[in-house]
Parts: sequence; structure tokens; C-alpha cells
Amino acid sequence: MPILKPLPKRLLLGPGPSNAPPAVLEAMSRPLLGHLDPEFIDLLERVKEGLRNVFGTTNAMTLPISATGSAGMETALVNLLEPGERVVIGVNGVFGGRMAEVASRAGADVTRVEATWGKTLDPSEMAEAIARVRPKVVAFVHAETSTGVCQPVEEIATAAQQADAMVVLDCVTSLAGQPVELDAWGIDAAYSGTQKCLSCPPGLSPTSFSARAIDAVQARETPVQSWFLDLSLLAGYYAGEKRVYHHTAPITATYGLAAGLDLVLEEGLPTRFARHREAAARLVDGLAPMGFVPLVDAADRLPMLTSVELPERIRSLGEGSVRARLLQTFGIEVGAGLGPLAGEIWRIGLMGENARPETVDRLLEALHEILD
Repeated sequence: MPILKPLPKRLLLGPGPSNAPPAVLEAMSRPLLGHLDPEFIDLLERVKEGLRNVFGTTNAMTLPISATGSAGMETALVNLLEPGERVVIGVNGVFGGRMAEVASRAGADVTRVEATWGKTLDPSEMAEAIARVRPKVVAFVHAETSTGVCQPVEEIATAAQQADAMVVLDCVTSLAGQPVELDAWGIDAAYSGTQKCLSCPPGLSPTSFSARAIDAVQARETPVQSWFLDLSLLAGYYAGEKRVYHHTAPITATYGLAAGLDLVLEEGLPTRFARHREAAARLVDGLAPMGFVPLVDAADRLPMLTSVELPERIRSLGEGSVRARLLQTFGIEVGAGLGPLAGEIWRIGLMGENARPETVDRLLEALHEILD
């Protein structure tokens, strides 16, 4: 009995991963190189430059961490925070809460600023906490994957800068789907994942660190909690003049990211952003006659992840059984709600390759067949 058997083809319209285009999958089938091979190092440099483009930054330390987006989160926080140092974290969903947990485990003194799930953080509340606490770091989520909320960045970032705090931004779901401008916003550390709007398989976490953030890492009095994610060690491989072995980089995943970045930059970021907005609008309009209501106000809604409150018809059928039928009969995956929104909403992702009108129409047709 083989371990790997034939697998079904799915349309992945949950909160991630998204479907990878043929060019990405083809790239990942290319011959392996060693992680210190000059050809691979050259490719890695081109990937880093592509990531600078989508992050809107000139940061030299922009790299794909060899793990998924949660490792990017941990990389940012454990490098910038030492035990006892203060951090203010905005929490309006799962991933803001996860930031607080990571910072707490690193020994930081964590102040949480809470907001209702489905709503944005209040910039004035964040500013008040920043002024009162005077933290070393301020952290929040740009695109909250658990709710579909897009958090305006600049007002909170400005309040942090006025207090001389560094800013950490979670861009896991937003990168390559809507504008991310690290330099213009004054962000010191940001991270994302390859499996969302970049439409690559999961396994890498694009990250970027400002020169000020790198200076803070070099000035630490204690070692970074994680050996694997220690930027001062990673720099020897990713940025050193003579590349020093740190770990074996995921070669094929890097090939896939290179191909994904080529597609993003060939399409052009403004065109890609518009495509995500148009697909989201088509989805919301198509779901309305069936009784689905967006959880998030239009002004605060992510284009690549739409959370919708469930109509009575779905509730009466059992939302889990409807999602199961979508998957088993139609080959379509959508995401359930998390935390206090479990059983109350669906999270429908239109990310990267999947942000297209024909994708939206396929989901709408399947739902009509189930509900009619």
C-alpha cells in the first residue's frame, strides 16, 4: 500500500492556503541544488529583491524565513524583545492574541489593547496605551485572518514612532493582495506567508527588518530566545559576504516563491490589488440574495478574505454539514469561524490565483444548488 495515494483537486477558498498556479508548481519540480550552491544563492538574492518590491521597502534584511507565517511572527517578536521589556499589542482576533502569547513566552511585559472581533482597533486607545506604557515595541495585525478586518496602519504607527517604539506588523494575509508600504508607514519588522496572496504552497515566511530593528538585535544584552530564528545568526547565511551555513534552506519552496513573485510583478501590484477588490465585490453581491451578510463594515473589509454571517437556511442545515457538502460534492473549501465567531460566520478567501470572477461564480453556483 503506497503512502502517497491520488489526491482530489480542490478549489481552496478558505483563509489559506490558496491554489498555486501551474508556473509555481512547475518551478517546484525543477532539479535540486545545494543551499550553498552559487546558483541557489543568486536565486535567493533575486527572491529577496522581489520581496522588497511587494513589501514596499529597501530593507537589506528582507528574507524568506524557512517556516510558515507563525514563525515570521515569532522571528519579529523574539528578536526585538528581551525579558522584562514592554510591548503594546492590539488584539481584535486570533492573530493579535497569538502575538501577545508569543511576546509573553519571550518574557516581555505585555499590554493588550482589545477590540471587538470584526472591528478595527481604535487608534486613540492604542495611542493612549503607547503614551502610558512607553513600550519598546508596538505590534498589531494589518489583515486579521480570523475576522476579515483590514486595520489602518499609519495613525498607530505614528503614535509608536512619537514614543520611539519599534513597530511590528502582521502582513500574512495582506501581502501582494493590497498595498503594503513598510518604508512609507515606518514599520520596523513585518512578516507574511507564501500561501495566501502570493499563491505559493505554505512553508516560507517572507519577513523584513529595518536598519533600526537590526541595530536593536545587535544591541541585545541577552541571547535571542530561539537559536533557529536568531537574526544575528541568520544574517550570516542570508546577508553575509561569505555565506555561512546556518540551516538547510527549503530549496523547492524557494523556487516556488521565485515563480510566484515573477507572476505578481509581471501582473503589476496595482492591477493585482484591483483584481482582489473586484472579486470581493462580486462575492458580496452574489451572496446577498442568499442571506449572507458581511461581518465587517465595507470601509474596514479585507478584499482577499470576506467573513460573512450565516443565513438561517445554513444554520438550519448545519453550517458544518454545508461546508462538508461543498468540499465533498463540489470540491470547494471555505473556512469556518474561530473563537467567539465559531458557528457564526464563514471566512471565504479570494487570494492571489483565486481572486477571479470565474472562481466566485463557481462558489455561488454550488451554494445555489445546495440551498435551492
